[in-house]
Amino acid sequence: MKAIVQDKYGSPDVLNLREIDKPEPGDDEVLVRVHAAGVDRGVWHLMTGQPYLARLAFGLRAPKTPVPGMDLAGVVEAVGKNVRGFRPGDEVFGVGKGTFAEYARAREEKLAHKPANLTFEGAAALTISGLTALQGLRDHGRVGPGQEVLIVGASGGVGTYAVQIAKAFGAHVTGVCSTTKIEMVRSLGADRVIDYTEEDFTDGARRWDVILDIGGSLPLSRLRRALTPQGTLVLVGGEGGGQWLGVVSRLLRARLLSPFVGQNLRTFLSSENHEDMLALAELAESGKLAPVIDRAYPLAEAADAIRHLEEGRARGKVVITLLT
Repeated sequence: MKAIVQDKYGSPDVLNLREIDKPEPGDDEVLVRVHAAGVDRGVWHLMTGQPYLARLAFGLRAPKTPVPGMDLAGVVEAVGKNVRGFRPGDEVFGVGKGTFAEYARAREEKLAHKPANLTFEGAAALTISGLTALQGLRDHGRVGPGQEVLIVGASGGVGTYAVQIAKAFGAHVTGVCSTTKIEMVRSLGADRVIDYTEEDFTDGARRWDVILDIGGSLPLSRLRRALTPQGTLVLVGGEGGGQWLGVVSRLLRARLLSPFVGQNLRTFLSSENHEDMLALAELAESGKLAPVIDRAYPLAEAADAIRHLEEGRARGKVVITLLT
């Protein structure tokens, strides 16, 4: 089968299209014929091996999994002997291993049936970013009807889902993005959109009950000025912090500070679980959640897809298409 392979950490130049053996599913796994795969910052971090701390888990000198990619959507090719929820021919989406390839393996509990109203490209863009937005708002922000919610980084992969999910929860949503993306964020249902190049939303003039910070570049002190006295700040990844610790240093500072202030400063790692994939599918099928696809690239141009993501101008998600 054709797959994107990397033998070392580095820039997108380390990615090469090769012929490799088709994987075989384990007893609790599903083999998926990949139709589309999502691209996110996690793929970039694993490609570059940055922050270096991550290499303790993913390989010190080279990635343990040479084929990148986690998000996928496709058709079940084969199932392991213990799999009961899927059968060959089923259309699925979820999280797999090495999804920048014609075939990929996935554990049964990390897949769900594809919503009928989504394309494979849309479903491939849904899981990781959608789970992050859902769990950040529901489990950590505890967003409910009537709350004032601020989404920092509203035009990106996680942000476009967060705006829609917060609206589905009944919140009054303000999105933060750059000038060229204002209309797109407004079209997702945001009640107000702030252009961060023109307005300082952290000056304390207005405060929000919940802030979901996806941008990751603002100091905690400034974000806290925009938060109500008992409000909740949820930090979702972000950039900066150096090559060794990356954004981990900022997340640790938030956790250490939270017990000593009236505001809740929350950090988390998203859980790739079947129940929440079903929740995303239900939101999509009801029309309350729609993936925003910025660009789609063929498998052979996976390096270009990641370069486009690096530039920071993507509106929503970037995907790789293998079959339509």
